[in-house]
Amino acid sequence: MNSRFGIKNILQFILFVALQILLMDNLVLFSTGFCFIYIAFLLFLPIGMNRVWLLFIGFLAGFTVDMFYDTVGIHAAASVLLAFLRPLVLNLLTPRDGYDAGDSANIHVMGWRWFLAYSLTLTLFHHAAVFFLETINFQTALYTIGKILVSTLFTTIVIVIIQLLFFSPKRERIDYR
Repeated sequence: MNSRFGIKNILQFILFVALQILLMDNLVLFSTGFCFIYIAFLLFLPIGMNRVWLLFIGFLAGFTVDMFYDTVGIHAAASVLLAFLRPLVLNLLTPRDGYDAGDSANIHVMGWRWFLAYSLTLTLFHHAAVFFLETINFQTALYTIGKILVSTLFTTIVIVIIQLLFFSPKRERIDYR
């Protein structure tokens, strides 16, 4: 991996976690829809990334948010789940020509349908883990499912907006030599 890859991802990590802690904590729709923007960092990582590193980075991102939200590992567990499921979802959504090793999940390169299926699926699993671990009872399951669906939609819309505004439409290649 080259040094630009590392610096770029470290800056993205800091930016997304800072946005989550400073801005998104206060941005809630009708006390039901929560935006967990920090998972965008995990979604935007290169497709060919080592699974062990992906799990470690998922834990680190979730643990960092847990420290500021005082949620005792809920975000760490959900982020590790997202990192664990990411390669499986990528395998399910593999295009006919396959992936290039240096590709990252980008709406401009992969297309709208692919990116929406990818981000909605992983965001849904992440949010389901967060909200069911938060309540740990099924008496309020209907309300929790509502929170999961509204939050998933909210987070995915914000992630798509970020992709359209800040990510390059050209294919980014990362050299793994």
